[in-house]
Amino acid sequence: MISVKNVRKTFGDKQVLNGLNLEIPRGETLVIMGPSGCGKSVLLKIVTGLMAADSGEIWFDGTEISKLKAKKLNVIRRKIGMLFQSAALFDSMTVAENVAFMLDQHENLSPQETRKIVDEKLSLVDLDGIREMRPAELSGGMRKRVGLARALAFNPEVILYDEPTTGLDPITCTEINHLIRDLHEKLQVTSVVVTHDMQSAFSVATRIAMIHEGKQIASGSPAEILKIDDPILQQFILFGAPDQILNMENPILKEFIRREA
Repeated sequence: MISVKNVRKTFGDKQVLNGLNLEIPRGETLVIMGPSGCGKSVLLKIVTGLMAADSGEIWFDGTEISKLKAKKLNVIRRKIGMLFQSAALFDSMTVAENVAFMLDQHENLSPQETRKIVDEKLSLVDLDGIREMRPAELSGGMRKRVGLARALAFNPEVILYDEPTTGLDPITCTEINHLIRDLHEKLQVTSVVVTHDMQSAFSVATRIAMIHEGKQIASGSPAEILKIDDPILQQFILFGAPDQILNMENPILKEFIRREA
C-alpha cells in the first residue's frame, strides 16, 4: 500500500531520517516503534505530504507521491486519515464543527448531508450525543476520538495514528487500543500506528517495525520481533513491553536479560 524508499530528512545539523526504507502492506496494522526523536512522527507527515523529505521516494498504491503537485496530492490525501498526537482540535468549534471541518473545506454538501456524515463518524468512535460540546469540555480520550472521527470523514483507505495513547491513563489507553482494532476490522483499512508505548504496540499490531537513528533495524510480526537478536530492539522491548509478553518462554529475551545482568 505504501512504500518508503531511501527517505532522508534533516533539521539543521540533526539527521532525523537517514535513508529509511519501509513497506506498509495493504490491510495490515503496522506499528512503527522507536525512541522519542527517532523520526516516527516526521515520517507520517512526509507520507501525508504535510512535510517534504530532503530526498527519497514515497509510493502510495503504485503512485510516487513525493513530487506531485498540490491538486494531484490532494486526491491522494483524501485516501489517508490522520489522528494527530494532540488530536489538533479547534477549541472555538463544537465537536460537530471539528469533525465536519475538512468536509466543509472540500465538499459541497448540504447541512443535512454533512450532519449525517458527522453523526456516522462520531458513532463509529462511540461518541454519540456530544456533537454540540466543545473540546475544553471533553476528556483527553474523548478528544482523541473526536480527532479520529474527523480523520474518518472521507472514508480513508489508510489511517495514520501519531502516538494515539500519549498522555492518557491506562484504562483510556486500553479503550483506544480496542478502538484501533475495531476500526481496522470494521472498515478493512490499512492502519499505521506510531508509538513508543509497548503495551499499545503489542495490542494492536499485525506487524511491527523498529526505527533507530533514522533507519529501520527490524521488522516482523509481534511474535517474530520478540525473536530478533538485536540489542537495541531487545532493550526497547524489555523496558516497555507488558508483563504477559516478557513472561513468555523466549530464549532471545532471556539471553538478553542474562547479558544485561
